[in-house]
Amino acid sequence: MTVSTMLSLLSEGFVTSLLIFALTLLFSMPLGLAVMFGRRSRLTPLRGFIKAYISIMRGTPLMLQLMVVFYGPKLLLGVTVPGNWRFTAVIVAFVINYAAYFAEIYRGGIESIPRGQYEAAQVLGYTKAQTFFKIILPQMVKRVIPAVTNEVITLVKDTSLASVIGTVEMFTRAKQIVASPNTPGMLALVAAGVFYYVFNYVVAFAMEKWEQVLRYYR
Repeated sequence: MTVSTMLSLLSEGFVTSLLIFALTLLFSMPLGLAVMFGRRSRLTPLRGFIKAYISIMRGTPLMLQLMVVFYGPKLLLGVTVPGNWRFTAVIVAFVINYAAYFAEIYRGGIESIPRGQYEAAQVLGYTKAQTFFKIILPQMVKRVIPAVTNEVITLVKDTSLASVIGTVEMFTRAKQIVASPNTPGMLALVAAGVFYYVFNYVVAFAMEKWEQVLRYYR
């Protein structure tokens, strides 16, 4: 196998990894906000349910959650899943896992804002919705960016866990290349490592620029 062929195969796997990454962020970040509201709800049953959900998501391995989401419908409910369920299961597992982490990050950001901010908004005649979206949310976003950045970088590396249910992403492709005959030794794994590093560097750079844009909130 030539180096160009190897890089082409890795690029195909990278596209899958990138898709997992993008779809997870697209759905888990807003879902995390909804979960955070449930976590802070005055309704005791809802708050208890959300706390249990967060505890389970953070207390069990993502690899196990992937397997439960993928095999669960068939083994637990007897439901025949469609042919494209493998990739869908990856996205579902990643989204519900990362939404729990984002929810706690958001909650920490919200609860770090002084109570006086709410009282001042009330004096100025703001509604609760206006207070949240115009005053609290912008400050919360600025405060949670470092923690969110760490989670996003972790997500880049966690995409490799999709291989546990047979999804061929970049790391799986690298292992396949190494295992096949006439391959350039460990070069495929080294190349995959470079892919991951560059990807993470770009993510960290973008998040840092975003943080700089929001510095006017200081």
